[in-house]
Amino acid sequence: MPRLRIGKPLLPLLAVYYHFRRWRHDGTWVPPRRAPVVNWSSRILHLVYRIIRIYYLPYLICFSEYGMLKLINRRTLAVVASITGMLLVGACDRADETATTSVETVATEMTLTGAGSSFAAPIIKHWFEVYGAGQPDVSLRYDSVGSGAGIERFLAGDVDIGATDAPLQPDEVAQADGAVLQLPVTGGMIAIAYNLPNIQGPLNLPRDVYPAIFLGEITRWDDPRIAAANPGINLPGKAIQVVARRDASGTTFAFTNHLAAISEAWAAGPGVGKRIDWPGGAMEANGNEGVAQRIQVTENAIGYVEAGFAERLGLPLAWLENRAGGLVHPNVETGRRGLADGADTPPDALTRTNPDPRGARSYPIVTYTWALIRADYDTPEQTSAVHDLVRWMLSDGQAGAESLYYVPLPENLMQAALAALDGFEH
Repeated sequence: MPRLRIGKPLLPLLAVYYHFRRWRHDGTWVPPRRAPVVNWSSRILHLVYRIIRIYYLPYLICFSEYGMLKLINRRTLAVVASITGMLLVGACDRADETATTSVETVATEMTLTGAGSSFAAPIIKHWFEVYGAGQPDVSLRYDSVGSGAGIERFLAGDVDIGATDAPLQPDEVAQADGAVLQLPVTGGMIAIAYNLPNIQGPLNLPRDVYPAIFLGEITRWDDPRIAAANPGINLPGKAIQVVARRDASGTTFAFTNHLAAISEAWAAGPGVGKRIDWPGGAMEANGNEGVAQRIQVTENAIGYVEAGFAERLGLPLAWLENRAGGLVHPNVETGRRGLADGADTPPDALTRTNPDPRGARSYPIVTYTWALIRADYDTPEQTSAVHDLVRWMLSDGQAGAESLYYVPLPENLMQAALAALDGFEH
């Protein structure tokens, strides 16, 4: 039988060429798309398999004139060995290069974490996203767990930045490992949201009425005290369902601080705190988002919540009587006026609250959110990264507040906070 003749030098080269390139329908050769990480040992074994399959397949079916199976000879073995060796060297070089690059990337990336206030979570997450986009070597993450849990995590050293709507008390500062600075970074309003189907027009709540609702003294929507403030509105003869926070909350602290300032009964009763025992069988939920969602799905409900959360869910917000006797709706302008009443520049003003603003057009329930930071972190680079982030939040970051229903810091308070941060670093 005649021996089958095949171009021996050509076939191994075609196999290599076919393996590393592909044929496109328009008649052009293009390199295959490479995955970020390549298993080079598997690729090389696959290549050798292709060479053997293409080059030696005819020999598996054709015998020599002596009846012997011709599978391989010394020359073709040398060709295969040479190609395999070159590929192994290249693969090792690429593998070393890839490994080195990965190690360098991991070594240069820094992760900064924050936790706390759900009140300010939307703007803090917005800040982290915008600032992080310009810091490719820094990863930022914020957990909206409430002010109480955020303070605990910060004092325990579990996060780099805490966020709270209730400034740290002296006993809490004493628990910190090293010097701690708390700086106001944004302001906002606590709204009283409600769910009254088929009620048209705004709901007015005088200063003696809404504390009585949360005390459990006013239990029905058609109570004469509510009706007197809302002539022309057909209030339902339904029981009022109060919705309040279950978790330790800076929003609760600011709200109860306000109620205690305007109601002797509240001051003598439930008092002020991040978590209290709600009178009258209140329905409870975690976080501002939880309270807002509970009000949304519960007819005849009323509750306190950061104004932006209620706005985003389309909840109606009550008009509240302020200290000057005016009925005011929560918005950025009335919130700005409320915060400006207490925006003094002495050092103690950085953590001072204003539970009952004086202005005629001031919204009555306003609060700041404070960022908690340390003087020193594990490395100088981490310290600089945290301080630079907070400095940006206090300056350029203020521009994004109003679009999210928050109130930018008054200019004098912003400058006082920046000066305190500069002094903290030196």
